[in-house]
This record gives sequence, C-alpha cells and structure tokens, in this order.
Amino acid sequence: MAGLVAAAQARARGATVAIYEKGHRCGGSMLLSSGVIWRHREFDRFRAECPGGDEPLQRIVFERLDGDLAWLRSLGPEPTERGTGNPATTGARFDTRALAEALLRAAGGDARLGEPLRELPETKPVVLATGGFQADRELVRRHVTPEADALLLRATPWSTGDGLRLGLGAGASESAGLDEFYGRNMPAPPARIGEPDFVPLAQLYARHATVRNRDGDTFETRTWSEIDVVQWTARQPGARAWYAVSEDALRERVRERSVEQMVSAAEAAGAPVERRDGELVVEVVAAITTTLGGLRIDEDARAAPLVFACGADAGGIATGGYASGLAAALVFGRIAADRALGFGGA
Repeated sequence: MAGLVAAAQARARGATVAIYEKGHRCGGSMLLSSGVIWRHREFDRFRAECPGGDEPLQRIVFERLDGDLAWLRSLGPEPTERGTGNPATTGARFDTRALAEALLRAAGGDARLGEPLRELPETKPVVLATGGFQADRELVRRHVTPEADALLLRATPWSTGDGLRLGLGAGASESAGLDEFYGRNMPAPPARIGEPDFVPLAQLYARHATVRNRDGDTFETRTWSEIDVVQWTARQPGARAWYAVSEDALRERVRERSVEQMVSAAEAAGAPVERRDGELVVEVVAAITTTLGGLRIDEDARAAPLVFACGADAGGIATGGYASGLAAALVFGRIAADRALGFGGA
C-alpha cells in the first residue's frame, strides 16, 4: 500500500513514476488484510500501546491520518464500514482490492510486475516500500526467533527484506524493534490455511483461555491486540501453543465473533482440537504478518540521501506494541513522495 500511495502522490505532484513490483500483483500484503485503517483516539494511548516507538513519527501518524483518509477517499474508494468496532480507535474499513485498484489508477495505471528493484539509481530519489522481511526465513531467524522455519507466513511471499538491504547499502541505519513483529496465532497443522483464510481463521481469544507451550509453561496476554501472545508463541518450541477454553468462555465475543465461532473455524480447517474435562484445547501456530523493525527514518521519511522508506520498510513506529500498519503506510507514503520531490509541508 505504501508504495502505491507514494506513487499516486508523486504523480499528482507532476512526477514521472516508475513502480517496480516484485510480485505478480500490486497491493502487497494489504490485499490480504482486513482493510481497516485506524489510529488510537488519544495520543497518550498510542504512546502507552507502543512505548518503544519513535514519538515524533507516531505523532505524525496520529495528526495526519484523518486528512490522509479524506485524500484516499478523493481517489474514489469509499469505506465499506465507518469506524473500527473498537471505542479506543477511529478509522475506516476499505475493500482492499478496490483500494489497490484506485491507487494504481492514480499512480498512472502501470507497474513493472515481477521486476524487483535490484540496485538504487545514483541520481534519482527512490521510495522503498517492499513490505518488510517476514518472508525471509534467515532474516527472521537472525532478528526475531530461532523457530523461524516453524512460523506460518501470513503475508505475501515477496517481502524478503529487499528494502532493508538496499537502504542499509545506501547508508541507512536500522530502526528499533527489529526483533518484533505483528501477526496472529492461527490453527496449527494439519489445518489448511490459504490467503483468503488469513483474517477469518485468526485465533483471537487468548484473554479468554489458558495459554500453554509444549512444556506446560503458561503465558497471560496483557494487550487487547494479543500481539504479545503471538510473539511469545513464536519463540516457543515449534512456534506452537495450546489454548484451553472453558465451555463458559465459548460465549465470549471478540469484536464480531464469539470464541466458539473461532474454535469451530479452526476445527473445520483441520486444526487439532481436543475436548476434555469441560474445556476445549486448540493447538495454534504463530503466524508472522509483518516485521515492525526496519530502516530508521526521520520525520521526512528519509532513510539516506535520496532514499526514502515507508510501509513496513520504515521501522520503529509501532515498537513495543501494536498500531495500524496501513495507517503508517498511508501517512508516510504521501510524505515520502512529497519530500523525495522537494515539497515541504502537509
């Protein structure tokens, strides 16, 4: 999303834009998401949720998102839902395919599909938005968890750290949070999980369960987003955990779904689900959606001379917790384009 936003903004400013897309489609992992673009209603809540993040960058996202959502709507796509279903946040949900198509039209309608950017041009500004490094097992093993091979990839297979490598090669530095990621615990194999299942099969009820690893150690989630439990799971043997849920807890709801519905979806997909002593036990595996660390950027989205980064290539915004990656992609995608072309201000 960040790259398409930057391309659309640059073209609106009169630039000629070349879009290099490693995959066979535009939109990246945004296409596989729920499409909710949001921010915390209160900035203090943002800081409390992501205490390790770069505060000036967080404030930019917080202050600019509403205006950037209006800009996004001006390109044609209308929200499928206004609001987020969470009283602590504000934003809107979009159809991700319609969003990608509208941004690509605004960017000129052309992209070099299947053509990754392998080296940086010497005299032209570049916006890096390659989606992080979650699909590179070696980088994930080095920075995140030794259980990298056991993780489920809940994203496109093209985000393999190309932006990180290009940026570091140009003199950029690493951000905080390289060992952190956003993801979800998902039904464990032999469950069958395809791209359309990434959102509906997420097992988001750790707060209503007893969570154990293979050795019987327990973990109590402390965050509403449950980003802490998935990161804990990712570092357990086999990146596995077991959720034990009492029959009474099955009636609890997490947003639009009940715990029972999520368990039933896992069982229908083929996950190991055991019924014993008045409770259900569901085996889950950690799934990585996007890395939270990457290139360190300044308030102009600059990572190095003539090199700008946005989306998951720009790290350090959600460090220590959870914030909308699509919101940061939208805000810093526009900023990156403006600053790459020498425009200041909002």
